[in-house]
Amino acid sequence: MSEPVDRLNAIMARLRDPEGGCPWDVEQTFQTIAPYTLEEAYEVADAIERGDFDDLKSELGDLLFQVVFHARMAEEQGLFGFDDVAGAIADKLERRHPHVFGDEAAKPDGAAQKQRWEDIKAEERKARAQHGVLDDVPVGLPALARAAKLTKRAARVGFDWPSTAEVVDKLDEEVAELKAELAAGDTEKAAEELGDLLFVMANLARKLGAEPEDALRAANAKFVRRFAFIEAELAKDGRTPEQSDLAEMDGLWNAAKAAERA
Repeated sequence: MSEPVDRLNAIMARLRDPEGGCPWDVEQTFQTIAPYTLEEAYEVADAIERGDFDDLKSELGDLLFQVVFHARMAEEQGLFGFDDVAGAIADKLERRHPHVFGDEAAKPDGAAQKQRWEDIKAEERKARAQHGVLDDVPVGLPALARAAKLTKRAARVGFDWPSTAEVVDKLDEEVAELKAELAAGDTEKAAEELGDLLFVMANLARKLGAEPEDALRAANAKFVRRFAFIEAELAKDGRTPEQSDLAEMDGLWNAAKAAERA
């Protein structure tokens, strides 16, 4: 193992040492650290989205530290260590790439090779006695990402609409049901229908070949960019959004859209 990784593992061991380590690090568990692991993964994605590769280097380090943290806690419990984690992923990569590390011929294109990857994963699930199609779709995934993965997994066994047209029809149906519950004033049922609507949207994203989380991140960035335009325009008159009204801000919003399309 490389010196920097050895050093990182040694630092982690020191931090977790009950005698002289960091009290905060010592008291952590898998459960308390898991949210930080997710947060660091999102920060990696954010650095990539911004094209900030200096920040990406730093964020990848933070994410690696999360792996080292979990591995150290597991080692303390006699479960496994960092070497076991690295060995497990190395074994998996070799197993899932028989066309590179074995004697199986490569598929003719990326799509066919990806299908072979999915077939190998299905064989692994069967070997682990996970017989349900959806058994190993992680519950801890972001909800939109998990929805897309659930529909993708179901589609592999034929439970899928033939085209995007049927998904759009289902979308219209869910919108109508949401409107009905809103009109009835039943906020609890409206929230349930909203969930159904979001699930169909995730399915539509999959049919379009888009990642719903990526699409929503792009929409978030667009909203921030256009709202910043509103603030900048109001600031020219020495005003803030609180000193404006919806009609004016909506007009500025449309101006921001027009400027982006010009």
